[in-house]
Amino acid sequence: MSPRPAPAALDALRRKVRALETQDRATRAVLPFGVSALDKRLPGGGLSLGALHEVAGGAEEALYGAAAARFAAGILARAHGEVLWCRRQADLFAPSLAQAGLPPDRVIFADAGDEAGVLAAMEEGLRWPGLAGVVGEVGRLSMTASRRLQLAAERSGQMAIAVRRWRRVADAADLGQPTAAETRWRISALPSSPLPPSVPGVGRPRWFLELLRCRAGEAFDIELEACDAKGHLRLPAPLAHRSAGADAGQGRAVA
Repeated sequence: MSPRPAPAALDALRRKVRALETQDRATRAVLPFGVSALDKRLPGGGLSLGALHEVAGGAEEALYGAAAARFAAGILARAHGEVLWCRRQADLFAPSLAQAGLPPDRVIFADAGDEAGVLAAMEEGLRWPGLAGVVGEVGRLSMTASRRLQLAAERSGQMAIAVRRWRRVADAADLGQPTAAETRWRISALPSSPLPPSVPGVGRPRWFLELLRCRAGEAFDIELEACDAKGHLRLPAPLAHRSAGADAGQGRAVA
């Protein structure tokens, strides 16, 4: 039996790996959100393009995935090229994607029927040149499957987004299981922004965004107005003028 390495040697190796990971992310292309309060907390100032990201809805949204899908659409609406959207069932409301900046002529739908087919379609799609990114709707995402998607995204330089969607709210506990995704988000719907008393109608939808995991970064949460017709998020007016000190302490350390 070979001798076990000394703790000091293991610590030195871990520091070297972390340094290499940080250097790699510093040179990787990113897609900023265009919201300073969000971008400044992400390594590199945005979402890495050649990487896998996870998005899920909170509460009942864990089943329907409407907010998560619209969040993913808004991200890729700001990238160049068509989007491959892989799904288990054809219940996605295309006009909602268009309202988030992703019109039908930019979306290629792949109906796989089951999660294994969705994952295979995502991996194959990441080999196509010129795509803005690949989205896949899945409930379970194992470490093996996520690692394959992460490696495929790294090779192509394209973004992969796994929209986590379950059949039962209780199944959403699976979101806590480790995967190879670079970031993990949870999107919860909030009451719409209020309009002036003299203006009829409903204001812009709001979301509560939670970054649950960020490799080489910290978790945090933030309240934002939902994607507009060009995929842009926005701070609600009262928050946009709040001092930076009011946000102190919101970040949470990530294991």
